[in-house]
Amino acid sequence: MSTNVSEKIINLSEAIQHTRTAAIALAKLPSEVKNAALEAIAIALEQNAKLILAANQKDILAANVAQLSSALVARLKLDANKLKGMVAGVRDVIRLDDPIGDRQIHRELDTGLVLERLSCPLGVIGVIFEARPDAVTQIAALGIKSGNGVILKGGSEAVNSCEAIAAVMHKALEELYTKKGGVSPNVVQLLTTRAETSAILKMDKQIDLIIPRGSNQFVRYIQDNTNISVLGHADGVCHLYVDRLADLTKAVAIAVDSKTQYPAACNAIETMLVHSAIAPEFLPLALVAFQKCGVELRGCDRTQKIVAINPADESDWATEYNDLILSIKIVDSLEDAISHITTYGSKHTEAIVTEDFAIANIFMSDIDAAGVYHNCSTRFADGFRYGFGAEVGISTNKMPPRGPVGLEGLVTYKYRLVGNGHIVADYAGANAKAFTHQDL
Repeated sequence: MSTNVSEKIINLSEAIQHTRTAAIALAKLPSEVKNAALEAIAIALEQNAKLILAANQKDILAANVAQLSSALVARLKLDANKLKGMVAGVRDVIRLDDPIGDRQIHRELDTGLVLERLSCPLGVIGVIFEARPDAVTQIAALGIKSGNGVILKGGSEAVNSCEAIAAVMHKALEELYTKKGGVSPNVVQLLTTRAETSAILKMDKQIDLIIPRGSNQFVRYIQDNTNISVLGHADGVCHLYVDRLADLTKAVAIAVDSKTQYPAACNAIETMLVHSAIAPEFLPLALVAFQKCGVELRGCDRTQKIVAINPADESDWATEYNDLILSIKIVDSLEDAISHITTYGSKHTEAIVTEDFAIANIFMSDIDAAGVYHNCSTRFADGFRYGFGAEVGISTNKMPPRGPVGLEGLVTYKYRLVGNGHIVADYAGANAKAFTHQDL
């Protein structure tokens, strides 16, 4: 048994080395070649929609039998509209500017000594995700356009869906590569076992970045078990603060959308803060709207004196429900709202509803989060909606990339210096030459 496992690990290492080799070639390809590969993928997804949806149904049935959470099943499920969105996401990436080879600095250090800083791919990216089979196409498209090889590892609950999507993409790339060359099908690899996940976390010489997408515990596990750089977020505890000068009709619509449009998403709100001055008028309106959408409300003591809802305790303020559950707390000031968000927020996305732009500006300045919104739903925190084409994930890191990570988050840069026999000794000592440092 141990010999078989060893062989599998060796084969996995070889497969990832093939991806790395393919990525080196991919980095040199012009935009039109990469775009042709993406269009071939988009067409293949359209032509194989029934096959993909049938595979997804197998995963949904298995998830229901296993009694997985409704939030996970919601993320897992594909339908015709989601599939259209996957195709649209691939084509949106085609329309984006190629991020590779962008000259950010062009500077003469001295006559004949010229420095350039050029954007370049990261190399090989490992993306490990739970459920969300649509992530396969999003990440593959962004990887190809940004010149990166991609190692994908989906959760066991989505294995049929991921395998079907990956097979469709691989076949499309292989047919195009056989006819015209260009993007090797090896640039995208799909892994399916837990043992492979453990193995790639140790491959810091072959994989340049790990992006985990999943639960708090899942992301923490990845962060704690690899020396590879990790990009991602562990929590999505998002808030909506309804200020005393909010337009109540606007506030109800934004609150309902932020919670119910897709409650399983990490950018759905989990807590709503309401200013005490407008709570008696606003909360009954919000209660009716949320009840129509089947939302379970939990409130602080003050909230329960205005509307009849379940009590909220301390744990609710720190909980990412990913479900039709919302906690509500009454606060007495903007400062109280900011303090609560600072204490319990996950630095993902926070929003305020108010007609006072001065208050909104204070909120957006003082809140430390990847996204700070005024008078709009937190559900806009998404790479596709930002015009990034798609996203590989959302980062709550302070260092960039932050927020939805699209193409710009998958590139780094290198400094290229070209001289003509220049040596540093000439620029030191009593007779040192001076640098010109002139931007060209």
